[in-house]
Amino acid sequence: MSDIPPRPSSDLTHDHVFLGDDHRRNERRTWLVIALTATMMVAEIAAGTIYGSMALVADGWHMSTHAGAMLITALAYLFARRNARNPRFTFGTGKLGDLAGFASAIVLVLIALLIGWESLLRLLNPVNISFPQAISVAVLGLIVNLVSAWLLRGGHFHDHHAHDHHAHDHGRHRDHNLRAAYLHVLADALTSLLAIVALTAGSMFGWIWLDPMMGIVGALVIARWSWGLIRDAGAVLLDYIPPDENLPEKIRAAIETDGDRITDLHVWRLGPGHHGAIVSLATRAPKSPSQYRSKLAHIHQLSHLTIEVEPLPA
Repeated sequence: MSDIPPRPSSDLTHDHVFLGDDHRRNERRTWLVIALTATMMVAEIAAGTIYGSMALVADGWHMSTHAGAMLITALAYLFARRNARNPRFTFGTGKLGDLAGFASAIVLVLIALLIGWESLLRLLNPVNISFPQAISVAVLGLIVNLVSAWLLRGGHFHDHHAHDHHAHDHGRHRDHNLRAAYLHVLADALTSLLAIVALTAGSMFGWIWLDPMMGIVGALVIARWSWGLIRDAGAVLLDYIPPDENLPEKIRAAIETDGDRITDLHVWRLGPGHHGAIVSLATRAPKSPSQYRSKLAHIHQLSHLTIEVEPLPA
C-alpha cells in the first residue's frame, strides 16, 4: 500500500511523481537492514572491547554510524513518498534520494577517517587480543553484513523497468539513496572480512600489528567508495549531464528535422529513471507542441517535457 496522495482528477493535469519504480520496496528493506545492523553493532562493540580486537571494535563502531547513516536513507524514502505530490516541490521529491546519498557519503568519509585514526593509534600502541572469541564475533558480523547487502543490492545498479538497454545507461537509473545504504553495509562487510583475516593471521603467527593495519586498509577502501558516491550524487544535485549521457543528442536527433532547429535545450535528472527537459525550437513551419512530444515519445527516460515553439518568418 502506498502513502502517496492521489492525483487530482483532471485531463489537463499530470504527475510530478518521479520516485524510482522500487521506491517502496527499497524503503522496507532499508528499515530491515537498520534493525539487523543495530543488533549486530551492539554485539561487536561489546565483544571487541572484552576481547581486545581493534578491528572488531572499529567494525562495531562504524557499524553504529552506518546504522545512523542508513536512517538518513530510510527517512529520505519516507519523506519523498509522503510529499511526492506536494506542490511546493516544483519537480517532485525524486532528487531527495540523491541529497540523502550525498549526505550519507560524507558520513562514510568521516567513518573512514575515524577507523584510520583509531587503527593508527592501535598500531603504535598494540594490545593483547583474545583471538578465538574475536574471530567468532567477526564471522557473525560478516554474515549479517552479507545478508544486508543482499537485501539492498536489488535496486543498486539500475532500474529494472528501464526501456533503454544500452549498458552505459544503467548508471542513469541508479538510486543513489539505496546505493548509499548498500555501500554502508558493504563497508561493514569489508571491515568484518579484514578483521577475520587479521585475527586469523595474528592467532597463527603472532602478528598483532596486522589487526590495526587491516583497519587502515579498510579505511582507505571505504574512503574510495565514498568519493564515488559523492561525485555521482553531487553531479545529480547540480544538474550535471555526464559525458556519456546521450539524452540531449537523442532529443536533437528526433526534433531537428524538416527545418526545425533547437535554440535552447535543458536536460536534467528528476529522480531514478526520470528526466526532465525544456526544449525551445525555431521553425518556419510550426507544429503543435503535442506533435513535437510525439517525436520524443520513444525516449522513455523523459518524464517531464516542456516544448517552446518560436515561429520564424516564412
